Amino acid sequence: MARRMATLKARLAAAALALLVALGAVYWLALRQGTASPRVIVPRLAATIGSGSSAIGVTAGGAVVRWLPLPDDPPLPRLPLSEPPKSGRLRGPALEQVRVLAAAPDPLRPYLEGSYYGESGVDVGLSDGIELRFGDASQVARKWRAASAVLADPQVTALDYVDLRAPSRPSFGGSGHELPAPP
Repeated sequence: MARRMATLKARLAAAALALLVALGAVYWLALRQGTASPRVIVPRLAATIGSGSSAIGVTAGGAVVRWLPLPDDPPLPRLPLSEPPKSGRLRGPALEQVRVLAAAPDPLRPYLEGSYYGESGVDVGLSDGIELRFGDASQVARKWRAASAVLADPQVTALDYVDLRAPSRPSFGGSGHELPAPP
């Protein structure tokens, strides 16, 4: 009886293996669409850490990317870190800053100098000295739209800051910096 059971198990195992091989062959020869092709996904960089030839990029999610060359024009905005975190990933205020920088509309990117974490939260400095005060990274798309509207307003010719913490009611003031010329 034990010998019959062992023979039956062996035959069932062989039949299962044959069925798997047949199904695999049907898939590879009949069902599969096309062939596999390699695809490299290059992350979009949002900011840099460091300066000059030692600068490295950071993605919108806060991952440090050492292997990807930085774009020359326009240069990426700088984060106020002297060196990247050992974990290879940003956290805390630096992550908030990179999330804000990553959401910047493309037409404004050439004007972004860098960011820092001030009393009001995340602040983004423009190349002409104007400061955009975001607070945190919540509603960041709305905040960038509000910043764009203030900067594009023809009646505003000079200012020092734009406070975007309440994106439906941005406030601005000062007259020390002229608005950047359009690209």
